[in-house]
Amino acid sequence: MAEYIETLQSQSPVAGVMIAIALMLFSGFIMTRLTKLLKLPDVTAYILAGILLGPYCLRLIPAAIIRGTDFLSDIALAFIAFSTGEFFKLSVLKKNGLRVVIITVLEACLASVFVFAVSYWALGLNLAFSIVLAALASATAPASTVMTIRQTGAKGDFVNTLLQVVALDDVVGLMEYSIAVSVALAAISGGGGRVRFRDVITPILLNLGILALGCLFGVLMKPLLVRKRSTDNRLIISVAMIFSFCGVCALLGVSPLLGCMSMATVYINLTDDDKLFKQLNYFSPPILLLFFVRSGLSFRLDTLLGASSAVGGVPLLGVGVFYFFVRILGKYAGAFLGCALVHKPRAVRNYLGLALIPQAGVAIGLAALGARTLGGETGNALETIILASSVLYELIGPGCAKLALYLSGSYSTRLEELVPAEELPDGGARQSDAELLIQRIRKIQSELPERQPPVSDDEEAFLEAAEEQYAAAGANRRHFGNGRRF
Repeated sequence: MAEYIETLQSQSPVAGVMIAIALMLFSGFIMTRLTKLLKLPDVTAYILAGILLGPYCLRLIPAAIIRGTDFLSDIALAFIAFSTGEFFKLSVLKKNGLRVVIITVLEACLASVFVFAVSYWALGLNLAFSIVLAALASATAPASTVMTIRQTGAKGDFVNTLLQVVALDDVVGLMEYSIAVSVALAAISGGGGRVRFRDVITPILLNLGILALGCLFGVLMKPLLVRKRSTDNRLIISVAMIFSFCGVCALLGVSPLLGCMSMATVYINLTDDDKLFKQLNYFSPPILLLFFVRSGLSFRLDTLLGASSAVGGVPLLGVGVFYFFVRILGKYAGAFLGCALVHKPRAVRNYLGLALIPQAGVAIGLAALGARTLGGETGNALETIILASSVLYELIGPGCAKLALYLSGSYSTRLEELVPAEELPDGGARQSDAELLIQRIRKIQSELPERQPPVSDDEEAFLEAAEEQYAAAGANRRHFGNGRRF
């Protein structure tokens, strides 16, 4: 198949690329049918599909096409960063207070500190590799955690805290990465592994400038995306704004991640237009699928099993094992310390870190971007470790999250714990087991939420836009039809 696609690409480059993309889409979809049987997240399926199609298994996608789709990481990260900004509503931040911010910063930063200490001082890896790998350790994958909460029907203070932390966690990760990659580049260009004060302060100033530029773009989005504008045009303009901002950042040679996030933050606070984010979320899955499959295609098995001189000559398999366990330890310790400082209940303090293990989307995207930025063996080693560990995190993450929810008492499988029997008044007759069961069933029925619509909010917003566009097209046809009669 690879030879056929290469031959086809030499005769018709467009046909070769289109068939390769179709193969990536179909393989990602088919793999999800298998992983759903094992109750694994879709991200795992996409990565595994890419590994199977890649150069170390079936070799169905030519290397030239893999190199040519490098831009997918920029597009995917732009959408991910923009969607993250939705969670920064001032009303939500005021409601959550400072406690969630303290917990999030501690669990994210302590994971980075632990990974950096082991990578740089214990394993003796070079500074550039260690600091970027440490920054990537802070990111989590909220999708797996949210999916587990929905499946179990868990609720309570533990669930509320967990949802707020995972919403803010990737934001901290984006900030850490933006600074870390700038310091890493300065260390590489400076030589000797020494970093001067200006090497640290310069990326911070650059990121502040990008944040300001993103805020300006967010202000400009408000008059461009007025309510009276058709929904399809609003979607077109928003994608154009995101791409334009990424292009400006590429010209300046800086990461667009924080800017995309600040653009969305300013827009959501000025307009409270969450429907745009739902439409973008429903529009982006094919792009994200291609990105994750392409990440699997870039997986370097020979790099994982060998030792790279670019990171200190340590076998990458050993580095990956240390990263896997040390990150978990850092997440747990940071969450425990943060909850203790803000006086969270014991159940939240003891088990919150266990639910923060999954890592996928943001980390993989940043690893792909970091691999291209750092280049060479260092970049390949970074992406290989993150891909391999992300697959493992996604395999054990949902189970750990479910265990944390159970141990914290956020859900139970025992009926008497879900709905305790009401106490009888003095002198009342003792209820039989059947009466207690009926009472509990009626209690559960009274607390059940109203039936949900058959489609998600994202899909409903996207379908509404399609129906609006169809109605407008029908009106135009009638208008021009009337014109021809006259």
